Amino acid sequence: MSDTFKRSLDIPGVSHGGAPIPMGARVGPLLCSSGIPGVDPATGQLPASAAEQARHAFANLKAVLAAGGATLADVAKLTVYIKDNQAREPINAEWLACFPDPHDRPARHTLVYDLQHGMWLQLEVIAYVKADQRDATP
Repeated sequence: MSDTFKRSLDIPGVSHGGAPIPMGARVGPLLCSSGIPGVDPATGQLPASAAEQARHAFANLKAVLAAGGATLADVAKLTVYIKDNQAREPINAEWLACFPDPHDRPARHTLVYDLQHGMWLQLEVIAYVKADQRDATP
């Protein structure tokens, strides 16, 4: 890996409420995220609807991947935490937009979790950055 490559990955406009936690980290070919919220990076605010949070969460997922030199094609597993089952439909819509081929999707696990502060959902990703991307500085 390049000496200039950053281990911690961040997204402008999205944070963990002031906690010293990056959005993700990349170590060699492995990219793992922290909880990726559905915060609108333009405003830093969490929209009220599950659909808007899902849209922003998947956009933020793509931003974390890009910060680590990866794309959706590099995703091995996505874990989705939801406040309740009402969030499943908008999540599935974003999921299908990102991974339309039923024979080329990453593993996915969805858990109902007591998310706080108005969050409907949160994403966690594990991605494997291909050999030809490993030394690239995003």
